[in-house]
Amino acid sequence: MVIVLMGVSGSGKTAVGQALAAKLGWTFEDADDWHPSANVAKMRSGIPLTDKDREPWLRSLNGAIQGWIANGKDTLLACSALRERYRDALRGGIKNSACLRFVYLRGTYEQIDRRLRARSGHFMPESLLRSQFEALEEPKAEEAFALDARMPIPQAVDAIIAGLRLDASSSQRSCA
Repeated sequence: MVIVLMGVSGSGKTAVGQALAAKLGWTFEDADDWHPSANVAKMRSGIPLTDKDREPWLRSLNGAIQGWIANGKDTLLACSALRERYRDALRGGIKNSACLRFVYLRGTYEQIDRRLRARSGHFMPESLLRSQFEALEEPKAEEAFALDARMPIPQAVDAIIAGLRLDASSSQRSCA
């Protein structure tokens, strides 16, 4: 199974994803690590990515997701997945929809902006946050399990395990 933790930059995808992966004994992947260097350079410069910029990145992530599922490698993927078509691209070719689940970390612009201003060492500048909120197409309830991004990490982890009916003591290998 693959779980995509989605939301704007600063919503807690990496922190929650790493904690959840550790609790479940799964692999953690950050979609930011899959961006071509040209995309990272654009974002570092405060230039929002275009859909054309994202295309090869989304294809690469979809290939990885298909591989993780085929190999029974339970994985948590932190990925913004802001638009419905991006989520559709990530889902492409996945035959069993239960094998790819989305968790949406929801927050307001003001909440996330405060968090980003306190953060250092990340290539995504706060100046791009507005463009992320403008691009965001919130998933419907049937598409993603939603959580308040202000939730403390341990409670968020427990809420995801309960909300997705995961078993923290065993693998979710039924997708292989």
